[in-house]
Formats: sequence, C-alpha cells, structure tokens
Amino acid sequence: MSTLSARALALLLSDWREQATAAYQALADRIRLLVLDGRLPVGARLPAERELAARLGISRTTVTAAYAELRDAGYLSSVRGSGSVTRLPGPGPISIDPNVDGYLDFTKAAMPAVPGIVDAAARAIEELPGYLGDTGFDPLGIPVLREAIARRYTARGLPTEPNQIMVTIGAQHAIALLARTLIGRGDSAIVEAPTYPHAYEALRVAGARLVPVSVTTEHGWDEAALEQAIQRSSPALAYLMPDFHNPTGRSMSPEMRERVAQLAARHGTRIIADETMAELAIDEAPSALPFAVTGDAITIGSVGKTVWGGIRVGWIRAEPALIQKLARNRLSGDLGTPIIEQLIVTQLLADYDSILELRRLQLRDGRDHLVSALREALPEWSVPRAAGGLTTWVNLGAPVSSQLTLAARNEGLLITAGPRFGIDGAFERFMRVPHSYPRDETDRAVAMLARAWGSLARAPQEQADYFAVVV
Repeated sequence: MSTLSARALALLLSDWREQATAAYQALADRIRLLVLDGRLPVGARLPAERELAARLGISRTTVTAAYAELRDAGYLSSVRGSGSVTRLPGPGPISIDPNVDGYLDFTKAAMPAVPGIVDAAARAIEELPGYLGDTGFDPLGIPVLREAIARRYTARGLPTEPNQIMVTIGAQHAIALLARTLIGRGDSAIVEAPTYPHAYEALRVAGARLVPVSVTTEHGWDEAALEQAIQRSSPALAYLMPDFHNPTGRSMSPEMRERVAQLAARHGTRIIADETMAELAIDEAPSALPFAVTGDAITIGSVGKTVWGGIRVGWIRAEPALIQKLARNRLSGDLGTPIIEQLIVTQLLADYDSILELRRLQLRDGRDHLVSALREALPEWSVPRAAGGLTTWVNLGAPVSSQLTLAARNEGLLITAGPRFGIDGAFERFMRVPHSYPRDETDRAVAMLARAWGSLARAPQEQADYFAVVV
C-alpha cells in the first residue's frame, strides 16, 4: 500500500479552493476527481487529517468533513492501523462506470475496430495449426509478424531486420518494459509536458526522476529547455512522441529531430520515440521519416490506435543486443504476446495502407466536426486544428479543468482533466477532447460540456467575479 504525504497531496490538489462550494465539499470533490482520473491510485493511503489540514492551512474539521464525505460516497475506506485509503465505489447509484447507461465516455482517445478484423481473424485461425506443435511461449514474437513489421519500417525509409523487432502486448507494455530495463532507481528521465500519463507512470515505477520539457500547440517543443535538460541532468533516457504528440497533436520538424538525436548521443541519453500516432495524419499522408533515421533511437509502435484497442499488439524496434536483453527481462513479467493476435496483425499489415487511408478520412471528419462544434458552442475557448492524431488540446482560458470535469460528470460526460497529462497539477487551463468519436456522440459531448461550462459560470457571485477576471 502506497502512502501519500500531505505535501504530495497538496501539490495534486492545486487550486481546489476556487470551487464555489463549502470548503469541505470542494476538498472532497477534488480528491474524488483525483481518484476517478487516476492521479490518486486506488489503494493509496491519504495523509492524516491533522497533517493535511496543516499543509493546506485549513481547520482539521474541514478535512475531517471532507474525508467523511468521501467515505459516504465510497471513495475512501477506513482501515484500522492504515488510516484513510482510496477506493472506487461498488455497484449501485454512486458508481460512475463508463458502461452504465446514460454516461458518455470521452476519456479514451481511440476508435472502433476497422472493418476486416473478423475476416483477418478467420484467416489467422486457418494459420494457427502451424503453431500448435510449439509451446506458444515466445518473448520475441512469431517470425512472420516480426518480418512484416521490419518490412513496414523499411518501406517508411528505415532499413530494419526482424532481429531488431520485439512484439509486445501493446505500446504501454513496451514502455514499461523499456523503463525497467534501461532505468536505474534515481536516474533522470525526460518527459514532455503534457504527455501520455501512463508513460510517466511507468517511468516513475521504474524509479526515474522525471524532468519535464514543455510542448505547446502554438510552438511545439521548447528546444532550448530540452537542450538544457539533457545537458544539466544527463538523463538515462528521453521519452518523446515526435509525431502527432498526445495530447497537443504537434509533430517535430526533421531538423529538430536531427539536433535532438545528436545532442542525446553526446550525453549518453537513450531516446524512446513513441510512434503509435506516426501514421495517423489527417490532412495528408505522413511525410516524416521514423525518428531513428536521424540517429540512435528506440522506437515503439502499436496497432491499438490504428486498428483497434482490443488487439493488444505493439512492438519495439532497437538494436539486436537490446532486443535480446529485453527478452530476458520480459520473462519476469509475462511469457509472450498471444499467438492468435499476432497472426491477426500479420494479416492486417498486408493491407495497412488501406486501413490508414480509412482512418485518415474518419479522423478528418471527426476533427473538423469537433472543432466546428466547440467553436460554435464555446467561442471563449481556444480550439486548435490538429494535423494528425486523435486528440484536440483545448485551452479553456481559465484554470478550471478539474472543476469542469466534475461538472461534466454531473451532465453524464466522462472526460479527463488537463492535469492528468501533466506532473504535479499542471494544465488546469487545458482539456483533452478526442476527435475520434462519431458525430452524434461528439454532438452529445459538446452539448454536455457547454452545459457544464454554464454551470460554472452560474456559480455564486464570488465565482462569477473570478471568471470575469481570468476568462
């Protein structure tokens, strides 16, 4: 059981007082959101009431009432000798489950399965008898899929051999495996800010000290800050999403890729280039070469965003010696990727360009519709037009993302607050809105967001005065 210090929880709570409700209710609401969006893990022990009250500069009575509210709602449990421990509510009217009727789940940047998966699965089953004589345990991946992935990289301009490929159980598995293989406890690791939250979680679990570098929708990567971070902290690795970055949608220029690769090589920093979004261009076919063309870099890929999240197949491209090391380290956690899913992906990669063209058309329609709907319904928001990927990183104009997320849940919309993509409570002015959903669901989500936004504006007068200043 992990224990959260009063200081660490205070950092996550950030501007909780700005909610225009009773102090205990505002505190309970913010802790509830932290549990719901994963910033507070289930099973974490919260600081003692007296310690948190002292850190926040409020009365212990307020914290006691907030904890009691959370216990009544099912988000805390009291364990003798362990204090207050976070949990999720069980079944019943207090449960907020994405599968419960009436809730629209926009927490995931993903798309439904592409047509043809059933046919590909049928062909994979026909191939399966050829593998039944083996054990089925293979940490590297079946040769036919490794060869297909290697051919795909070669066709994109990066000559690759099958012995440079390991097949994983999705991209997240690849990130976690690389983190625990390449990071020693206390090593520095560069991450973008904002970034994919499960990536920085995997790095933290491996013992890394995170060094954030800014990425914005207006200017992309802060190259000067990235250079200073590498020079000053000598990080063991840098986790980057150079193509259609999640959540901003930005892509790194070829010139910057080359400069970053050279700088990292000089300082002994391994670059992990997460390219799960690399071929999800919206306006035109992707033109950027894989990052590893510019210099030494480990590449992560997957079909979770392009084909379907239900096909849990990803891969790592690296030098053969590292692939073998990863295979040895992998055995402590799992014994390989399911054979049937690998055979399905092998079938789909044969027609991958057609799949990507279909996704491009779907994402173009989704992005254009979302941008138009948000700009019309919420003209005070700054809504960029992403060139690729699955998400739009919206600037709300006020640091109220967590409050808006809670208000949206009251309207029936599950969406993730901006700070989920930052470290220690950053990005309260932003919200990630996926543009990968059908038009009717997007329209419902925008209407719910508009009502939630209106409910914030209709708060008591002190809240209204606050909006007049900061919006």
